[in-house]
Formats: sequence, structure tokens, C-alpha cells
Amino acid sequence: MGTGMWIDTHCHLDAAEFGADTARVRARAAQAGVAHCVLPAVAVTNFGTVRELAHQHGDSYALGIHPLCTPAAADADLAWLDNALSAHRDDPRLVAVGEIGLDYFVPGLDAARQEHFYREQLALAQRHGLPVLLHVRRSADQLLKHLRRIPVTGIAHAFNGSDQQAAAFVDLGFKLGFGGTVTYERSLQIRRLARQLPLDALVLETDAPDIPPHWLYKTAEERAAGAPQGRNEPAELPAIGAELAALRGMAPQELALATTANACAALPRLRALLPDAR
Repeated sequence: MGTGMWIDTHCHLDAAEFGADTARVRARAAQAGVAHCVLPAVAVTNFGTVRELAHQHGDSYALGIHPLCTPAAADADLAWLDNALSAHRDDPRLVAVGEIGLDYFVPGLDAARQEHFYREQLALAQRHGLPVLLHVRRSADQLLKHLRRIPVTGIAHAFNGSDQQAAAFVDLGFKLGFGGTVTYERSLQIRRLARQLPLDALVLETDAPDIPPHWLYKTAEERAAGAPQGRNEPAELPAIGAELAALRGMAPQELALATTANACAALPRLRALLPDAR
């Protein structure tokens, strides 16, 4: 793997915010040194889209039902996911089950229904021999509880928990995803974790078009005055990585190499998809 090769382990390239701009967004990322993007689905309605985009751009994809999509999801969608994982089991670009998890931050969601979908999707990941991409928002302990019963590994995306929760995920074989939030000086806990966690626990992500780094962020006042919120893109990943590298006192190229290796450890099918895979 060459130096300076970055992997965006979580990028919603199919999001409406990218519209007809998707090819240019991906080209900018490649020009910036992002060799690969992992595109997670959020509902059965975008399973086909993320698969097509992954094949079109030489990237990879994950299939799953996001916790914020559980209110609109039918129980039959779990069977649909099972069938899709079977139908595409020989597709080397299918690398994980995701984005799945629990969200206790957004009000009005049915916690029991979220847990049902999370638990069933963990079981599907285990049955199909795939890692998971986990949505963790004020839900780390509950996520961990089910992982201890249905052991799978993968990536805890946009991790923002305690030291103890971070250690518990790492002990279970997970990598922790860091992105735009690490660039904010006020994100004290995330920046401390990014600095202190073992290097082999870290992967990088943008969650594009969401979680913009500080240089794209617009304040409420700026937005009220008509300034659009900065759209995050996978091309921002090397700059985010450079900030994380500076926090750890290491060269960006060294971090790129380490986080690429970590991504391949978390998502084993990735290795064969990278440009200079042997």
C-alpha cells in the first residue's frame, strides 16, 4: 500500500445532497488521495444505489437498515436484507452489514423497535460472515450488551463515548471511526480519545455529506443570514487525517498507512479492492 493512501470508511455518496454531482465529488476525493470509500446503505430502498455506485467508482458498500429508518421500515425488510446478502454474497465489493445500530439522541423513536432491528441485523451479519458498521449515538452500552450476545466485529462509526466504552469496543475487536468532529477544538473527549487510543484502533471517515470539519461549518447566525451549511465530501478526509495526525504527533503519511491497514483488518474484503493490492 502506497503512502498517503486514505480510506473513507463511511461515506453516503448516494445522499440527495450530492445529486447529479456524485461523479465530480468522487473524482475530487481521488485527486486528494482518497483511494477508496465505503458506502453504507440506510434502508432497503437504497440497497441497489449503493451497490451500483460502489461498482461504478471502484468502491465498496454495506447493506443494512439505519436506526433512524426503523420507523418507516417493515419487518419484511429484514428478510429483504437477508436475501440481498445471499444474492450478493460473491460480490467482493459487499464488505459489511450497515449502517445499523441504535440512536437514543433523536426524540420520538421506538427504542424497542430499534433494538429489534439491531439485534436481528447482528444475527444476519454473523450468519453471513460479515462485519458491521455501527451507528453509535448515546447508545454505546446497549450496543455493547447485544454484541456480547451476538459476537461480530467491525467499525463503531462516529464514536463519541467514554474511555470505558471505547475500551469495551476495542476489546471486542472493533475499530473506532473518527471524522470531522476531531477537528473542533471544543470536542475535548473525542480529541483526547483520538490522541490516546492505540493506533491500531483508529479508522478514518467523513460521514459525508454530514459531520463537516470545522473549516466547512457555518454557525446558526451565518445560516440565518442565508449561508448554506458546508457540504462535507470525501475529499476532506486527508485534511481531517492531517489534524488527527498532528494530535498524535505523527506524519500524515504514517497515519494514512496505519488507518488503511486498520480498515482492512476491520473489513477484510477491502484489501483485495485497493489499487495496489497484491
